[in-house]
Amino acid sequence: MKVLCIGDVVGSAGCAHLQKVLPRMKRELAVDICVVNGENSADGNGILPQSAAAIFAAGADVITGGNHTFRRREIYEELERNEFLLRPANLPDGTPGQGMAVIDRGRYQVAVINLQGTVYMESLACPFDTLDTLLAEAGNPRFCVVDFHAEATAEKKALAFYADGRIAALFGTHTHVATADEQILPQGTGFITDVGMTGPVLSCLGVKPELSIEKMRTKLPVRFAVADGECAMDGVLFTLDDKTGRTVDVQRIRV
Repeated sequence: MKVLCIGDVVGSAGCAHLQKVLPRMKRELAVDICVVNGENSADGNGILPQSAAAIFAAGADVITGGNHTFRRREIYEELERNEFLLRPANLPDGTPGQGMAVIDRGRYQVAVINLQGTVYMESLACPFDTLDTLLAEAGNPRFCVVDFHAEATAEKKALAFYADGRIAALFGTHTHVATADEQILPQGTGFITDVGMTGPVLSCLGVKPELSIEKMRTKLPVRFAVADGECAMDGVLFTLDDKTGRTVDVQRIRV
C-alpha cells in the first residue's frame, strides 16, 4: 500500500497548485491513500469550507489540521459534518470535529490520526497519552498514519519512537520546511520530522517576504498575505507492507 502525505497547503495559491499536480502524482505513484494538511489553506489563515472542498477535489482522502484550524468560524459546522476533515485530537472535549478518521476500502482500513504538539505551543492534552487512547479505541489498526502538527523537532521524533512498531508512519507538519531525515525506525514505523508545505517557493513559509520582514523588524501587527509566483508541493510517500502494516520505503517528493 502507498500513502502520500502532503505538507501544509497555503492559501488559494497552494490550493490551485495542489489541484494542478496532485491528480497526476497520484496516478504516477499508484497512491492508495492521500492525506493533506489544510489548516492554512484559506487566504489570510485558517481553513474555510471552500478551501477544504478544493483540497478534497484535488484528491485528498483526509484533510488534517493544526493550531490554525479554528481561525475561521465558518469551518466549525463542516468539521462536525465531515468525518474526513480532522482537527488535532488532543484538543479539549467539546471542541468541534474529531481527531481520527478511518478510511474503509473494504479489503483494508486505514486510520488517520491528527495530533498537536505542546512544546512551544498551546498547553493541550498529552499527545503521547492521546495516541495511546485512540489506538486502543480503533482496535490497534494494522494501518495507521499520524500527522503530528508540532513546533519542536525533538517532540516529533520522540512521539515517533514512542509509537514505533504500533503505527505505520508519522509525518510532522507545521514548520512548512521539509526536512531531510526521512527514515524507517527500528520497529518499522516510517518517519519524517516535517513534510514541508504546498505554496509559493519564493516566500517566508508561504507569506510575502517583505511582510515577514516588517513583522520581525518592527514587532508590530502585520496582515500577512500569500506570496506570488511559482508554487511547489511537498510530500512524502510511505510504502507499507500489506501484511504487517509497517513501512518498507520512504520517499520525499517535491513537485
